[in-house]
Amino acid sequence: MLRVLILLMLPALAMGAEGDAAAGKRAFMRCASCHQVGPSARGAFGPQLNGIVGRKAGSTTDFSYSPAMKRSGIVWTEQTLAAFLKSPKKVVPDNQMRFWGIGDEQQIANLLAYLRTVR
Repeated sequence: MLRVLILLMLPALAMGAEGDAAAGKRAFMRCASCHQVGPSARGAFGPQLNGIVGRKAGSTTDFSYSPAMKRSGIVWTEQTLAAFLKSPKKVVPDNQMRFWGIGDEQQIANLLAYLRTVR
């Protein structure tokens, strides 16, 4: 019986690890005061985040990045984004983002799932 229950739960556990884009879109509202996504996105108080996965940190031309971000040498992968969302100052010391981080791993996974949907 326990084995059957575990097998039935596996798809839900896997989905949770990948994140929920709809929940990530709701969580992004916290980010939207500084960052934009979508067809008309542009840098404002923070850089636009369209297609961030695979992009070199500090590389968009419509935002003035901190020297620390420009020097970081980071290419944003889901792993580096997750680490940055958890603790921005740990990943890029002296960056200028005024954000303390997200401690909830599921919320980070949800945000990443949402960011995968915006190009």
